[in-house]
Amino acid sequence: MRFARHPVRSADPRRSWPLRVAVGCATLLLAGCAAGPGPHSETPHGDYSQPPLPAQATAMEADGPLPLPAADPNCADPTAGLRPLGPGATGPVLDKIRARGRLVVGLDTGSNLFSFRDPESGVIVGFDADIAREVARDLFGDPDRIEYRSLGSEEREVALVEHRVDMVVKTMTITCARLERVAFSTVYLKAHQRVLAMQNSGIQSLKDLANKRVCTIRGTTSLEHISQIQPDASILTVPTWADCLVVLQQRQVDAVSTDDAILAGLAEQDPYTALVGPSISEEPYGIGIPKGDEDLVRFVNGTLDRIRADGTWNRLYNQWLAALGPSPGPPPPTYRD
Repeated sequence: MRFARHPVRSADPRRSWPLRVAVGCATLLLAGCAAGPGPHSETPHGDYSQPPLPAQATAMEADGPLPLPAADPNCADPTAGLRPLGPGATGPVLDKIRARGRLVVGLDTGSNLFSFRDPESGVIVGFDADIAREVARDLFGDPDRIEYRSLGSEEREVALVEHRVDMVVKTMTITCARLERVAFSTVYLKAHQRVLAMQNSGIQSLKDLANKRVCTIRGTTSLEHISQIQPDASILTVPTWADCLVVLQQRQVDAVSTDDAILAGLAEQDPYTALVGPSISEEPYGIGIPKGDEDLVRFVNGTLDRIRADGTWNRLYNQWLAALGPSPGPPPPTYRD
């Protein structure tokens, strides 16, 4: 049998150079393998069976419940706030913010559903971010006149005490202990602490976490509750809730425990996780404001009153927090004056 001959075309050098380079590299690699390690070379040995923990992760072994912070015995209802002022109100703090031309808001830019950077627009969006925008709308007539500053949970109170931000809108639970250092608006959302675990893990509640490891964040009420309710659990604290999801996926912890609103945001990112168990505690969220800034507290309470009444609160809930179920309606305010 004869094979037909085809004219041989000269190769385009622009196309053939990657192949020549690849062949050359392969030849060198094979030569290196055949020669073996030199007399002074060391073969690296690594154990990658345990992925590295997130930066600033701290393991707390089970050692009994943590002491709870002392609170003012006269603090009867920490959620009772100051009566609101309308959008046109003035005051020393309000005048200063208006003169600056923007509202400085502390939040978490990596909290899914609450405050995170939209990957397409680059804009910070979410339930907390939109609550802050409503305050800016009433202050300036423009919801976008905001400067966001990302804060860790441990930084929230310090940032307010040092007046680095005008307010903190970051899933911050109102407590008597915190009221000794900062002020709060009325409640804008009620969450409940629960547990997030991998599906079919056998974990149904915090009670199942004896001699297991739980992830949470320093500076949160979640850490206090875990320690009190399940003192036999080992706790891993990390800087962000996103870190908790990572270590859960890597099986470096058995569960995550915090507010169901935050856990729902984590579960949205991993369909193999599930919220389990009943509510451990009720977590009333308030907007944190520096202590003594009463005109701003009253103004913010006025904004919260407006969005409860005009349907904005329900719209924001349905937009961002539908994973928690149907809207329960905005929490009614309680006032102390």
